[in-house]
Amino acid sequence: MRTTVDAMRARKAPMRRVRALATAALLGGALCLGAASTPLAAQSRVPIRTLSLTSPSFSDGGLLPDAHAQRGRDESPALSWQGVPDSVRSFVLVVRDLDAITADHPDGLLHWLVWNIPADATGLPARVPSGATRPDGSRQISVSGPYYRGPAAPAGGPAHHYVFELYALDAMLSVPAEALSPAATRDAVFAAMRGRVRGKGALVGRYVRPAP
Repeated sequence: MRTTVDAMRARKAPMRRVRALATAALLGGALCLGAASTPLAAQSRVPIRTLSLTSPSFSDGGLLPDAHAQRGRDESPALSWQGVPDSVRSFVLVVRDLDAITADHPDGLLHWLVWNIPADATGLPARVPSGATRPDGSRQISVSGPYYRGPAAPAGGPAHHYVFELYALDAMLSVPAEALSPAATRDAVFAAMRGRVRGKGALVGRYVRPAP
């Protein structure tokens, strides 16, 4: 019995760490972008509302289907959100792998960043096509290009945790879609977000690539 309990605790430990990081971002008003980063809400005294972010493809803390991974169809999952304050003018979505933190990616590998999502949007559809600028005016990148980059955790290893973070802003962002590198674009987006965040939500998905 003790062995079974210990195994359950071991499986839950990584999820507790991820949930703690996501909660810290929600409560602290920041997304860590290096040691010198500034809290996104540091310049604002307006209360920041917690948003509900969900997907029909996976539950919070659940496994991401292969359809949304690189070994499958590499399609972005559908997302929806609720609880948006009236002052919102745009949304930013960030997807990153918290188990892929390296010297080059101190905040986790960036799998997707979509900004200037219109204020009247209540979600994103599945299978968002590649392209720096979307028909609704929003813009997107990942670490490797202007598209959603699905999970590709090492085969047979422990599950990686992919956190989807939604930020509701009281402004549109003037960051261009293609003028900078993905890393520089990411930094520019978050620099522009500081003091503009009015709501935040988080959703965590896990992925393990089966051994060949």
